[in-house]
Amino acid sequence: MDSVVRGIAVYFFLLIVIRLSGRRSLAEITAFDFVLLLIISETTQQAMLGDDFSLINAFLLILTLFVTDIALSYVKQWSPKTAVLVDGTPTVLISLGKADKEALRRTRVSLDEVMEAARQQHGLERLDQIKFAVLEIGGNISIIPR
Repeated sequence: MDSVVRGIAVYFFLLIVIRLSGRRSLAEITAFDFVLLLIISETTQQAMLGDDFSLINAFLLILTLFVTDIALSYVKQWSPKTAVLVDGTPTVLISLGKADKEALRRTRVSLDEVMEAARQQHGLERLDQIKFAVLEIGGNISIIPR
């Protein structure tokens, strides 16, 4: 039972930390991010397993994590407020060719990143060619040209 409680606690702790770190952190992974992810996974494994390295305990933890994830997906379906809290909402970065500097700062997205997405998606070269640029909840930038 201790492993189940540890697994659920670690799941929600990581969910909160990842959510607070910003959704762009998962959209594109750098070498630094990958190394950090490996270190976090090792630390997480130690926190969940404690001193019990048996297969039964490992299987129980895996099952606990999957059940917790599935349960949270149902809770998000039933409660839109929970979905917004866990997943966030899309953020408009550019509106009618004008950059929202506060939104860019808050999401830690640079204008260069937005323009890169505009070039890749639609071949746009200037800010005034963008009707809207939206940071989606998955971390991608959607561009709607004028």
